[in-house]
Amino acid sequence: MPKVTFFNLPDAKRKKLMEAAEKEFSRVPLSQASISNIVKSACVARGSFYQYFENKEDAFYYLLKLQTEKRREYFLSTLEESGGDIFIAVERLFQLMLEDLSNEDNLKFLQNALMNVTHEIEDSFTGLFIGQKQVGGNVEDALNRINGMIDSNKLNITGNQEFFHVMQILTSVTFRNLVDKFSRNISNEEAMDNFRIEMELLRKGLYKS
Repeated sequence: MPKVTFFNLPDAKRKKLMEAAEKEFSRVPLSQASISNIVKSACVARGSFYQYFENKEDAFYYLLKLQTEKRREYFLSTLEESGGDIFIAVERLFQLMLEDLSNEDNLKFLQNALMNVTHEIEDSFTGLFIGQKQVGGNVEDALNRINGMIDSNKLNITGNQEFFHVMQILTSVTFRNLVDKFSRNISNEEAMDNFRIEMELLRKGLYKS
C-alpha cells in the first residue's frame, strides 16, 4: 500500500502519478518497469516517489487493487440486480472485463499483468469476488457482504466453508479464462463461449446421480 504521504497529496497530483505508473506498467511487465520513467512522466523527483511508495511493486499492486475494486463494485451491483444469482453476476463481470480489454490502455496493462502471473497478481484478482484479504489471511469478514447477497437456495452448498470454496472455484475459472484469452490470442467471442461452457458445467455438476 502507498504511504500516508501519497494520500495527503492533492487529488490532481495523485492522479497524475498513478497515470504515469499505469503508462509505464502498460509499456512493459513489472519486472522491466522503470521508476525513472514514472517520475519523469509524472514530473516529480525520484526521491519523492519513495516518499509515496516503498518501490515500484508497491505502486503496481496498488494500481491493480484500484482496478480490481472498481470491477468488484460492478460485480456486487450485478449480483443485487440478478436477485442473488451468482452465475449471472460472474458471467456479466467476465463480459465487462472482455469489453474493458477492448480499450487499448486497459489491454496493455492487464495483458502485462496476466501474462506475467505471480502469486500476488493472482491474489489481486481474487479480490474481484472474495474481497481483499484481511490481516493474517482471514477472509471471513471480506466474504460476509457477498454471502448475504447470494440466493443460497440456488446453490447446493452447506455452510460458510463450502461457500468460500465455491468462490475460489469461480475466481479460478474467471482468472484462467482471462489468461487464456491472452496466451492463445483468441477473440472475445471465443473467450466468452469457452467461459460459458465451463460455467454451465459448474452449474450442472459433473457427476451423474
